[in-house]
Order: sequence, then structure tokens, then C-alpha cells
Amino acid sequence: MKKREITFLIVSIIIATVFGALMGDIISGFLPEGTAKMLFGKHIQIGFDATKVDFYALSFTVGIMFRINFMSILLVTVVLIYFRWWYF
Repeated sequence: MKKREITFLIVSIIIATVFGALMGDIISGFLPEGTAKMLFGKHIQIGFDATKVDFYALSFTVGIMFRINFMSILLVTVVLIYFRWWYF
């Protein structure tokens, strides 16, 4: 597998995750209360919150949080299936 293909796969997965999370939030906003709204609107947060480290002359903030929902998983699966079909 070439370096270019790996880079394309990683960028595609990141774009699919962000776009899927956005689509899930938009879709859940239009749905009435019920199971479908819960499926599209519920997300799992993985990571840790921002932590501020403050030294005398240096201050920085470290943190990363991933919000994963149904549409993110669905779009990442589609990207992986497409990548496997296209490159193998």
C-alpha cells in the first residue's frame, strides 16, 4: 500500500466522521421524539476535557474529545467498504 493511499484513507475517515456527526445532529433536529431521534441524536464522547497547564512563563491547554454517533459510524463504514473495493 502506497503512502498516498494511506493518507487518502485517513483524510477520508476524518471527513466522514465530521460529516457524519454533522448529518446526525441535523437529522435528529428534524425528527419527532422517539426511537429514530434517539438513534441519530445520541452520541458517545471519548477522550479527555481540556486541561490547562500553567507554568510561570509558559501556559498551554491540552485536550481532545471525539463525539461518535450512528451516522459517523455509518459513513466511516461506507468509506472503508469503498476503499477496500477500489484499492483491492
